Amino acid sequence: MAETITRDTRVGQLAARHPLATRVFARHGIDFCCGGGRALQEVCQEKGLDPGAVLEEIQAELASSTVPEERWDEAPLPDIIEHILVTYHRPLTEELPRLDSMARKVLEVHGQRDPERLAELVSVLAGLRSELEDHMAKEEQVLFPMIQRGQGASADGPITVMEEEHEAAGAALRRLRELTDGYEVPEYACNTWRALWHGLAALEEAMHRHIHLENNILFPRSLAN
Repeated sequence: MAETITRDTRVGQLAARHPLATRVFARHGIDFCCGGGRALQEVCQEKGLDPGAVLEEIQAELASSTVPEERWDEAPLPDIIEHILVTYHRPLTEELPRLDSMARKVLEVHGQRDPERLAELVSVLAGLRSELEDHMAKEEQVLFPMIQRGQGASADGPITVMEEEHEAAGAALRRLRELTDGYEVPEYACNTWRALWHGLAALEEAMHRHIHLENNILFPRSLAN
């Protein structure tokens, strides 16, 4: 395993070949989706992490697993698209309105505790919801059908747009993390507030995997197909 993972391995490539490595990335806040093209060494140095220690963590994670890793980098493109639709797109159509509603309720009931921060959170989340709903519609109506028809090699234009929109979504997610102090639930939070923070944390984790699957696996393979 050590021969295939080095400090120069790109984090997106590492996450694609060894999905369990994303557990380590999540623990250290390493961006493996939008920032997937960067080398592990570079990312670790930027975050003040020891790349050797991070490599050891990854190798320990892989060694301790008794369940075979699901390798989407080896799956047929139509199967990847179906997985994205079922695992990410469909749940988002329910989860985004739910989170939006809870955020507005928390602002309405508890806004006096931190009016500026809670108001910005509602605004950022509403913008993210609108962008993602439009983004998913374009993928489902334009890009994914092109790939399924075997026209992925000519989809560089739509793919570039999707990647730019992924960057915007990533920025919104980072802002939500800042506004929630890393999803640290306040002691005085009501049940709706707690559910909102937990839901936003889950959204961030799912979106990282979602974007990674598209940016680092589906899109490059489609263009090369």
